[in-house]
Amino acid sequence: MNRFLFLCLLPLLAVSACSRLEEVGRAPDFTPVRSGDEYHAMMSQPLPVSLEPRTAIDNASLWSRSRGSLLGDRRAMQQGDIMTVVIEINDKAEISNSSNRSRNGSEELSIPSLFGIPERINSTLPEGASLNEAVSANSSSSSGGDGTVKRNEKLTLRVAATITGVLPNGVLQIVGRQEVRVNFEMRELLVTGYVRPEDISRQNEITYDKIASARISYGGRGQITDMQQPRYGQQIADIILPF
Repeated sequence: MNRFLFLCLLPLLAVSACSRLEEVGRAPDFTPVRSGDEYHAMMSQPLPVSLEPRTAIDNASLWSRSRGSLLGDRRAMQQGDIMTVVIEINDKAEISNSSNRSRNGSEELSIPSLFGIPERINSTLPEGASLNEAVSANSSSSSGGDGTVKRNEKLTLRVAATITGVLPNGVLQIVGRQEVRVNFEMRELLVTGYVRPEDISRQNEITYDKIASARISYGGRGQITDMQQPRYGQQIADIILPF
């Protein structure tokens, strides 16, 4: 069984090792820009939006509502538009629970004279034994528990996100990716979710707490991250070994 499992895992280990060997001596590669959802959203043509008819005077006026006017609404509204997502997470939680429980009980039953039966039996019992106190039981139980949870998270980031789709109810689907390479370490930021057009500020920004189904990932890959991760063999051993 162990040999069969080793033979099954051997190809996977070989493939992962080859991919890791390609990064030896050089920095991690960036993700191709043209393979992302943002690029496809910008290249595809959005659905036509019916607009109110405007006269030539309205289109030439600086005070019109068009996006190109001086005071026009330049917030991201359609597929391919870009907005800024502001991530300012400063969460702190502290939970402490304690519980105690105790119980004591005792029961005694004596039959010193029951039709003379105890006296007759006592004569046949060993010395010191008696049936006068026939039943005696004592019980006690106690339990206690104590738990504490402390968490403190702080993250401040800004990333540009692209509208990749407009849902039938007008909600915007956004995707934002950012990669920063410093020496041999790649820092990656990913933001996805759904936003309402009315929640976008006049500065074309939206905070993370107004993004529905928000998925925020901030991590990295490279030499530092590689050294912080346990080896594949150790990870497999931690899963398989029962002790």
